[in-house]
Amino acid sequence: MTLDKLLTEFYTANGIPKNGGIEEDTFQMKVFFINLILPNPKFRKELTHIHDIQHVLNKCDTSWKGEGFISGWEIGTGFWKRFPINLFILWAFGYSLWLYPKPVFKGFKKGLNNVGIVDLGLSKSEFMEMEFDQLVEITKKEKYTEMGIWQWIEFLFWLFISQVILLFPLILGTIALIWIIRT
Repeated sequence: MTLDKLLTEFYTANGIPKNGGIEEDTFQMKVFFINLILPNPKFRKELTHIHDIQHVLNKCDTSWKGEGFISGWEIGTGFWKRFPINLFILWAFGYSLWLYPKPVFKGFKKGLNNVGIVDLGLSKSEFMEMEFDQLVEITKKEKYTEMGIWQWIEFLFWLFISQVILLFPLILGTIALIWIIRT
């Protein structure tokens, strides 16, 4: 089946607007039991299909368990190199670690052995015409990477960075409060 058809099924199954909502000016995200309505910037609109194809490839829904796996997978494949979307990825990685640490870690391990969708350098139309089995083949790395000491260091590094990004507002608020109290 083509990715175009699989994405349409994915959007329907997860209650996502057509084309991942890229025509919308905002998108919704549930965090801490609060449904946030956030701006949908151009850089996010341009990469939404990539993120959604990752969900299809890895057979993950849009629950935080699924998003956790995908954020781990994205970090493992090196998607974190793409600014400013990497801030979303690292935030989701950090948040998901609190809720579903095992899927995040499993996603990271799988990502070490896959080529990232974004790194394939294909256009959206090329992806939409592609068969699922072809995507599976072209994202496999030739050499398998085990979780050795270097991979653990990498995972722990991203864990730390993700927690800084996740907790930044709290850290900033605490510093501001201390400064206000002392003055």
